[in-house]
Amino acid sequence: MTKPEILAPCGSFASLLAAVRCGADAVYLGLGAFNARRNAANFSDAEFDEALKLCRLHGVHAHITLNTLVADDELNDFAESLKRTCRYAADALILQDLGAVRLARTMCPELPRHASTQMTVGTPAGLSLLSERGFSRAVLPRELSKSEIAELSENAPLELEAFVHGALCMCVSGQCLMSAVFGSRSGNRGLCAQPCRLPFAAKGGTGHDLSLKDLSLIDKLPELADLGVCSFKIEGRMKRPEYVAAAVTACREALEGTYSDTRKSDLEALFSRSGFTDGYFENQRGKTMFGTRRKENVTAATNALLKSYEKLYEKETAVRPVLFEFTAQTSALPSLKATCAGHRVTVFSDMLCEPAKNRPLTEEIVEKQLQKCGGTVFFAQEIVCKIDEDIALPLSELNALRRKALAALTEALSAPKTYEINNIHLPAAFPAHSAGQKKWYFRFRDANAVPNGLQFDRLFLPLTTPKQKLKELHAGVYLPRGIFGSQKQILKMLQESGATYALCDTLDAVAIAKAAGVEIIGGPFLNLFNTLSLEEAQEIGLAEATVSQELTVSQISRLGSDLPRGVCVYGRTPLMLTRNCPIKNGMSCAQCGRKQSITDRKGISFPVRCENGFSEIFNSRPTHLSDRLHEFQNIDFYLLDFTTECEEDCRAIINEYRRRAPSAGAYTRGLYYRGVE
Repeated sequence: MTKPEILAPCGSFASLLAAVRCGADAVYLGLGAFNARRNAANFSDAEFDEALKLCRLHGVHAHITLNTLVADDELNDFAESLKRTCRYAADALILQDLGAVRLARTMCPELPRHASTQMTVGTPAGLSLLSERGFSRAVLPRELSKSEIAELSENAPLELEAFVHGALCMCVSGQCLMSAVFGSRSGNRGLCAQPCRLPFAAKGGTGHDLSLKDLSLIDKLPELADLGVCSFKIEGRMKRPEYVAAAVTACREALEGTYSDTRKSDLEALFSRSGFTDGYFENQRGKTMFGTRRKENVTAATNALLKSYEKLYEKETAVRPVLFEFTAQTSALPSLKATCAGHRVTVFSDMLCEPAKNRPLTEEIVEKQLQKCGGTVFFAQEIVCKIDEDIALPLSELNALRRKALAALTEALSAPKTYEINNIHLPAAFPAHSAGQKKWYFRFRDANAVPNGLQFDRLFLPLTTPKQKLKELHAGVYLPRGIFGSQKQILKMLQESGATYALCDTLDAVAIAKAAGVEIIGGPFLNLFNTLSLEEAQEIGLAEATVSQELTVSQISRLGSDLPRGVCVYGRTPLMLTRNCPIKNGMSCAQCGRKQSITDRKGISFPVRCENGFSEIFNSRPTHLSDRLHEFQNIDFYLLDFTTECEEDCRAIINEYRRRAPSAGAYTRGLYYRGVE
């Protein structure tokens, strides 16, 4: 089995030094504005070039995070970031946006592509779909259990990477709109404001029922390696370099079998939220997984502790073994060959060897000088000498030869490999989509809420709806957003439902619908944010798609592509998809009755509903656009999404939309007019 990779976060050059000097095998770092930690220091062009040279010198792979959603008017800038990444010879791209995936595959076909955890892929079918689209690795969701990871790795068509230490979001990555809806700071665009860390209370809960402890699976790295995970990812591009040093060191020790309670205590002191949890991995979800950043967590990182970890990376580490071959012959220029990692250089002295007057040059003298590689990444693994008898050479010349040879090796090892770069001309604006007469699509989370005599073009009901009712209503189904561990069950239910079309909000759902042979309509949580993402979705096999709810009316109207598309114009926006139900912190499922809410510090309530072992947290007010429908240009359908409404409410709301009448109740316009950063 190949040695698994320790993958470290680098939000600054200091963190990069901490990672490579403490033994990371790979690092991930951001370039510019298109990465999921835009508030990290990240790297300028010059720093980026130096960072990648440093990585190559140490034999460390560099994975570049370009894993945010990209708007149409940003695609040219994104293409420039792709070119820089290729030119500076990174080892992989980490991507989320399907349009960005399409652009990267075309522009930089040789550069390996890794699917970000933001893509929310956690089923065998989803992994196969990623492989078909040219990905070589998938970053797994943090919410998977040991048995689910084992199932994924059993016949995985690509490499698997798993988070092993760091912060845990309450929401499944790529499925959160809370920060965007509350303050236009989009987690899908790298600016999450972490509102979930504020007080949100379930009845009888902790008072912070959306805040989880930090993840730590470091003591389980050998087990994860046995499961087939090839890369162990540490979260923390916003954290200090001492944290990176400690986490990398701990991972290395875990793989060597020397990880200790002392090291774990240091990690907890350097950063944690009420300690650590392994609840998802051990399939022990619940109240014990929740925690906040308390005063004692903040003060635990003493100056003495920080200094002890700073010392781990303040000096260069010798990680590159070198074979030296030294030749010195009478009346000739001495030479030194140095070989390292497949590179071989030869340097010559400017001084001829002369007959020895006092002390002749010996192998012992040469070896002593060539072993002095301190302050570099090199160490002398083997030294071979070929020296004539009774000749002399100053020690300064031996030292100069060593320095010249190591400098030449440094240049050779740091040199970038070359990738093919295809220059693509992207228009300033894509030709607008040509739409026909608007259609009406409805999703009901409760089939009993469908009004009698409802006129529709498509109707999406829960997959659990009885087959006979689906047949009577001529309805399709929607697949759950959370499918981890239940692919076979969902596929069987879809095949037996008799439905001919399905609304799919994740690539997992898309892959299952493809396997079932039904017509696929993309949901809003596929995060289709630009024209190229619509083109990619069409090529994957979607017949129609709902665009992202983070786009503005203007952005939606300007989208190109031939793929028919629609807009969710009514409904309580799902703010989070969680695998830890916040309501269960205070009551059992039987007590809940599927009608509970969580309340924020202002007393505002947010409904929580569960499906297929996952919970969805909905906005306190519905998005209502009945009087603004005419402003959406070049779209093919309106989607109305009913969640907590009864049949009577649904009928009244639908009538408002048919008449284009303003809402009679409290509502929001969502993000369609203010957009996201």
